[in-house]
Amino acid sequence: MATKTPLEVAQYTAQAGVKKAQNPVSSVLILGFLAGAFIALGFLLDIRVIASAPAEWGSIATFIGAAVFPVGLILVLIGGGELLTGNMMAVPLAAITRKISPASMLKNLLLVTVGNLLGALFVAFFFGHVLGLTAEGVYLSKVVDMAGHKLHDSFLQAFISGIGCNWLVALAVWLSYAADTMSGKILGIWFPTMAFVAIGFQHVVANMFLIPAAIFEGHFSWGQYVMNFIPVWLGNLTGGALFVAASYWMVYLRKTEPAAKPETVVPAMVSSVEAEGRAMWSKQA
Repeated sequence: MATKTPLEVAQYTAQAGVKKAQNPVSSVLILGFLAGAFIALGFLLDIRVIASAPAEWGSIATFIGAAVFPVGLILVLIGGGELLTGNMMAVPLAAITRKISPASMLKNLLLVTVGNLLGALFVAFFFGHVLGLTAEGVYLSKVVDMAGHKLHDSFLQAFISGIGCNWLVALAVWLSYAADTMSGKILGIWFPTMAFVAIGFQHVVANMFLIPAAIFEGHFSWGQYVMNFIPVWLGNLTGGALFVAASYWMVYLRKTEPAAKPETVVPAMVSSVEAEGRAMWSKQA
């Protein structure tokens, strides 16, 4: 089978959230570091590709940058990594289905936040500042301009932008879980991720690279970054946990998932549930 039904994706995602929450702290931090670095590398590629594009290109340059950015999420989901925005969908879904406790969910999200931040800062400082890939010329100008646009948003604007971002990014993760082939996963990841970048929504992990990269070159302040980080983090959580996880739980899992004690993994899907899922999927198609 090339793809899972929506019900099967919901069940798979809940199980993935359980596994993420049960990973050892050291594994979460290492995978979090890698994911933060991968997203930062995708953003660095975006900047290096479009920084010198002629102004006459307008939004076409934005689209080109958005088209290469998804390499970061592809590396996370296929290569391996713990990305905060994806976890903000999968781990809350595991909590909503009562497979893990709210405390375990919060612990995982905080640990992944730290790991992602360290990975993104590593790329921003060593590749951007020390190596000079974002330290001068059109590349520095592009970084400062993009960071300035992120910081210009009010608290409410940044929060709402964060919702839009992770509604799409969480769906990219959702679609990658639906596919059983590498090509299918890449396509599922690419389109929603490209869309959020082209639109200009705020992604908390991408901002972990972009804004510090500008700060390392003497622009803006860490206080300004913190005031951006908080609403974008909360917005991304709302987009992933409410607009994706809770929505699909209401539709697919509320009546089909058996009760489970926190921190326990549910047994494999039964054939009757699979049949129901296929029927629901066929009705929607």
